[in-house]
Amino acid sequence: MSIQPSVVFADEWLAVVDKPAGLVVHEAPGHTEPTLVELLGDVLGGGDDPRRPGIVHRLDKDTSGLMIVARAEESHRELSEMIRRREAERRYLALVEGRPRSRSGTIDAPLGRDHRAPERRAVGGRGARSARTHFRVLESFEGHTLVEARLETGRTHQIRAHFASIGHPVAGDERYGASRIPGLARQFLHSAGLAFRHPRTGAELRFDSELPPDLAGLLQSLADR
Repeated sequence: MSIQPSVVFADEWLAVVDKPAGLVVHEAPGHTEPTLVELLGDVLGGGDDPRRPGIVHRLDKDTSGLMIVARAEESHRELSEMIRRREAERRYLALVEGRPRSRSGTIDAPLGRDHRAPERRAVGGRGARSARTHFRVLESFEGHTLVEARLETGRTHQIRAHFASIGHPVAGDERYGASRIPGLARQFLHSAGLAFRHPRTGAELRFDSELPPDLAGLLQSLADR
């Protein structure tokens, strides 16, 4: 049984989808399971890459939450440019190990491929490009902190690599040095909010997504300790 994304908004130009964890956005070498692109089918459109029609930004396989996708060539161009110009607000919820030294701040550190592990990203890695993540602490628990992270740039694994670089890896993210958490099969990272101007009508659009059960349940268990 495949994992199904849900469409929370759609018109003739674009859609906003809520992607479950465990679903890859588009096909890649060696991947044989259904992808978001395959499951959405005709919902998507635009762009010159047949493997990823309509995709203007992506989420990692095990990151859940909201994504903007295009439904037409014109909107694909405009949405891609909007993302490039950093005109969309992308808000994430992340549980990180430990407690950051300040209750809010910006991690401003270029990211590139890790020289020792190319599937990872590292500060100052190969081909590093500028990357900025703004964050604020929402709640503290014993051994963990819930933060809201906002992307100014959108590099691969940006939030995961940035928090790992300051000694606070995302909970459950063993690839970036976090400890295994019983009952959590992925990193605690959720795309919880999107806000942007419709590229064709100019209307202000805002969407929110609640934490899925696995992440909400872990938070509750931490609060009950």
